[in-house]
Amino acid sequence: MKDIAQLLALLGDEKDSLLNHVCKTILKDQIRLPNPSHIDTVFLQTNRNAQTIRSLSELYHHGRLSNTGYISILPVDQGIEHTAGSSFSPNPIYFDPENIVKLAIEAGCNAVASTMGGLAMLSRKYAHKIPFVVKINHNELLTYPNKYDQIMFGSVRDAWNMGAVAVGATVYFGSAESDRQIIEVAKAFEEAHNLGMATILWCYSRNDGFIKNGVDYNTAADITGQANYLGVSIQADIIKQKLPTNNGGFTTIQFAKTNPDMYTKLASNHPIDLCRYQVMNCFSGRISMINSGGESKGETDLAEAIKTAVINKRAGGAGMIMGRKAFQRPFGEGVKLINAVQEIYLAKEVSIA
Repeated sequence: MKDIAQLLALLGDEKDSLLNHVCKTILKDQIRLPNPSHIDTVFLQTNRNAQTIRSLSELYHHGRLSNTGYISILPVDQGIEHTAGSSFSPNPIYFDPENIVKLAIEAGCNAVASTMGGLAMLSRKYAHKIPFVVKINHNELLTYPNKYDQIMFGSVRDAWNMGAVAVGATVYFGSAESDRQIIEVAKAFEEAHNLGMATILWCYSRNDGFIKNGVDYNTAADITGQANYLGVSIQADIIKQKLPTNNGGFTTIQFAKTNPDMYTKLASNHPIDLCRYQVMNCFSGRISMINSGGESKGETDLAEAIKTAVINKRAGGAGMIMGRKAFQRPFGEGVKLINAVQEIYLAKEVSIA
């Protein structure tokens, strides 16, 4: 394990900008920041029942980041979403879902998130050892031509029966199918809460029309921020979102509604300010936002993961959910990479901007 100084050195020329930036758009005292009392100060005021609050507590109080308010989750649903052969060829041991669970345990994650079938194979052996997050919908790639539509692969009650503490689901906001997905996931989240499980939303925008002049605005701060707001509005307890890569999707594509203050008073071009706008749209941080780790690119994975963690933490985010960078490499290296990211959230040297 590299020490914190070595990890922060991986930021390279961006180190000063990322570590010393002070947000002057949305101030840190305008959002609720991750803290050890998150469950008590946020969820005890809500409609979540006692069983759901206990499930949330299990998730937040497990692993190396236990009792910090931060979350580290290993998500492996790519066998469906990206095909199993493509996803697991770099390390075939992960065709066996037990190795996915073992990686999450060894790395000290708060939870493991995976498919209904994969976690069901192992529920009696592991559901009491690490919190399970069952992903209940997916986009499969076996249809030709490929389509992009999240459909249900399992039921909330099956997830509850296997001892899961949470269900996860994806909505492709902005897609032609998003209305149906929103309705389906909202109903699933209601049932999950009634049964005492927490809810995590993979909160993505997806529309080819959001690409203009070669610029992809699917990850624009304004579009992803609104996706977050819709996500928390259907009672997601945790939002999973991609880091913003730009801003001005609404104005460039000329849809939805905007106010100039969105782009001047509430955001700048700095990546931490853009990420904080995402956090603001999660009910001002009442709902935790974790950023995804993205695809594996090999040697640059560690540096990219550290950069994402620094941006997320300094913006007021609550952690990372990182899969491919961890499981598409040897088991021990995957553990070390996850642990390195966790160190950013444990480090006092990385403060809130």
